[in-house]
Amino acid sequence: MPSSKKSSAQKSATKPLLISAGVALAAITLGLVSWRATAPAENGSAGSGSGAVAAPRTDPAAELKALARRESGDKLAVGRADAPVVLIEYSDFKCGYCGKFARDTEPELVKKYVADGTLRIEWRNFPIFGAESEAAAKAAWAAGQQDRFDAFHAAAYAGGSKEKGFAEPRLVELAREAGVPDLERFKADMAGEQAAAALKKDQEEGYRIGVTSTPSFLLNGKPIAGAQPLDTFTAAIARAKAEAAKQ
Repeated sequence: MPSSKKSSAQKSATKPLLISAGVALAAITLGLVSWRATAPAENGSAGSGSGAVAAPRTDPAAELKALARRESGDKLAVGRADAPVVLIEYSDFKCGYCGKFARDTEPELVKKYVADGTLRIEWRNFPIFGAESEAAAKAAWAAGQQDRFDAFHAAAYAGGSKEKGFAEPRLVELAREAGVPDLERFKADMAGEQAAAALKKDQEEGYRIGVTSTPSFLLNGKPIAGAQPLDTFTAAIARAKAEAAKQ
């Protein structure tokens, strides 16, 4: 991440980091995931930031794998709840690399692995770029309450979308584009306490395990940092599926 963008991300992350002392304590207890261990070389080609964290003192794989919620009614997930492989994605709608992943890689994963029951994708709203990022996250959650999260996700990450910003009129426009049937309910849900609580839950989870940049992923508990090429994900899914078959 360029230094100016990194500073912006860190500044916007300050408020969520102060949600509670328990978040920091839990991060220390878990050992902090070393997301940079999986990040590409320092050429700015595959992620929105460096986000280096301390190397884990213990192997956190079991704890990280357990973060998969596997709730059949999860509005921010696609794929079977009992799929052998779960990809958890921490992302921000104002993150350019999140958009690249959403446009170039995610559809292929859905088509190839979600469709055949191998993969489940669970999204976590993890806004780090300020107020509009948080507003877009709440809007996505609100769209999900009417079973249109995936369509809103696609519309918000479409090429050129983030450049238009995420002020409320634009979010309503995206909801309309995504086919959200009841726009008045959408606006109420977006501004409601449940949306704020859901966002806080996702943020606390991410900060607890050491996520500091977007996109960041857990694939059956193993971290992947940045919008890496499709081949990186297909290889990781193949390994995870084989490991799951042995258990």
